[in-house]
Amino acid sequence: MANSDKTFTKKLVSLIIPMTLQNFMFALVPISDAVMLVALDQDAMSAVSLATQVAFVLNLFNFGITAGMSMFVAQYWGKKDRVSIEKEFGYGMKLTLPIVFMFFIMGLLMPEGLMRIYTDVPGIIAPGVSYLRIASVSYITMSLSMLIEVILKNTGFVRESTAISISMVILNVILNAVFIFGLLGAPRMGASGAALATTLSSLEAFILCIIVLTRKCSVKLRLKYILKTDDTIRKEFSRYSTPFVANQLLWGLGFTMIYVIIGHMGDDATAANAIVAVVKDLVSCFCYALGSGGAIVVGNELGAGRLVTGKEYGGRIVKLTITSGIILGILVALSAPIVVPLVDLTPQAGQYLKWMLYMCSYYIFGRSVNSTVIAGIFAAGGDTKFGFICDTITMWAFIVPLGFLAAFVLNLPVLVVYFILNLDEMIKLPAVYIHYKKYKWVKNLVADH
Repeated sequence: MANSDKTFTKKLVSLIIPMTLQNFMFALVPISDAVMLVALDQDAMSAVSLATQVAFVLNLFNFGITAGMSMFVAQYWGKKDRVSIEKEFGYGMKLTLPIVFMFFIMGLLMPEGLMRIYTDVPGIIAPGVSYLRIASVSYITMSLSMLIEVILKNTGFVRESTAISISMVILNVILNAVFIFGLLGAPRMGASGAALATTLSSLEAFILCIIVLTRKCSVKLRLKYILKTDDTIRKEFSRYSTPFVANQLLWGLGFTMIYVIIGHMGDDATAANAIVAVVKDLVSCFCYALGSGGAIVVGNELGAGRLVTGKEYGGRIVKLTITSGIILGILVALSAPIVVPLVDLTPQAGQYLKWMLYMCSYYIFGRSVNSTVIAGIFAAGGDTKFGFICDTITMWAFIVPLGFLAAFVLNLPVLVVYFILNLDEMIKLPAVYIHYKKYKWVKNLVADH
């Protein structure tokens, strides 16, 4: 048992620490956007917050595909089957390219239509349009980098992946200052400057991913696997990953509808929600890393045929995520007196922000547990249908319709609507735990491949 404890701890820590750092660095990007833009104009900050929801929707596709890939790559790596990993890589690229191209065209040619989905305030739409036109280029490099990072993280190059993310974020923050405020002789671009910084830094990250993949990683991207998909790979992906992709899309579209609701409740509500979203992402860095790292650790054991060990590792991760969820929820509540004075919002927006942060404490606890168990442990063993059903019912049968009813029919106050919109994670908790105890996720997906 002692050796098992050491092995588990060593594996998980080696993944979680760099992944947490990577997630933290990613969270700094919207923070730098918000802090720098709100110094210029509250509407510019709100515009960028809403405009980035287009990238968020794209990333739902990306995350669904990459998580589906990771499910199998982790198990194939545990089985030492490099060829099958390359086939998964090629199939993931084949699925991603048409989706990325579609979002690129929409952001480039139809930015105003996209912004009007989220808000009807002209002062927010205009800077959002300029942001989307420039940022649309980053959709390509960002999406391809995510595919490559799945391979790197699952094949022992977590540190390299983290280093790439750190360099990207540092460059993004520096370029944000240069282009938003017009430093070092650059033009003062405001929201457009934030988009240009994102585009250039994502290009740098993509180039570095290519370098690590080609020079260090034993797994390669092969054109033949992009052009012709192995039938077994396609069937496996369709059976286990399609529900996961659908889950991410339906949950994420429901999540972005929350932005639509808040975005139509006024400038102050939109600005406060933009800051809260940044805080949520910042404190969620650890739970996202725990879910991703846990999926790899458990998936390696299941793919190697060590089902008992995989089940044991899953149990330890659940206990860890419950503890961390409680701590993170408390941190969010304690952050309110610190965050509110730091941002230059109107008095009404500042009041909204304070109470939104207090209400997020219960949301963060639920998100920590649910994201780790559903997207991490369940996905490691191909148990993806439950998450699809659970998230779809919670979001589309409860949160979205009740939110619209509260906001636009009953005309309830902003904070009451916000309270309702953040109940989804807590509602799911009992069902998630009951399903976890059924252990349907303890499965070797690649035993007969």
